[in-house]
Amino acid sequence: MKFLVLHGPNLNLFGRREPHIYGTTTLAQIDERLRALAAELDVAIEIFQSNHEGSLVDKFHENIDSCDGALLNPAGLTQHGVSLHDAIKAMPFPVLEIHMSNIAARESWRQHSIISPAVKATIQGLGWRSYTAGFRALVEMARERAAPG
Repeated sequence: MKFLVLHGPNLNLFGRREPHIYGTTTLAQIDERLRALAAELDVAIEIFQSNHEGSLVDKFHENIDSCDGALLNPAGLTQHGVSLHDAIKAMPFPVLEIHMSNIAARESWRQHSIISPAVKATIQGLGWRSYTAGFRALVEMARERAAPG
């Protein structure tokens, strides 16, 4: 089984950007934890970060026939990523929306996600653990879908 992890704009600054909100864990550390978890669960993982919506859309398209599920932290595209929303809806596999912070407890303009209606579920507010919790759930869902009968 293969899974995709997509990180949106500015997430390459985790550890430096607003540590009072996002903590001091870097994106490289999150990716390292995800790779270790993928190895533990005996699945393949592809991780990609971009500050450009089109690159994230392209990555979904490239993996449409080769993935069993995806995690997406849309970051600043959460509220306005129409192309990303549409790409998710075209995927034949489950996509989970991930946020390190609880966006419902943040500024009012952050509280609405255009991505949420297109995904299977949203995991938020657990810091870097949002990623690992989401990844475990995603692998379990994919295995259930692949199980006979």
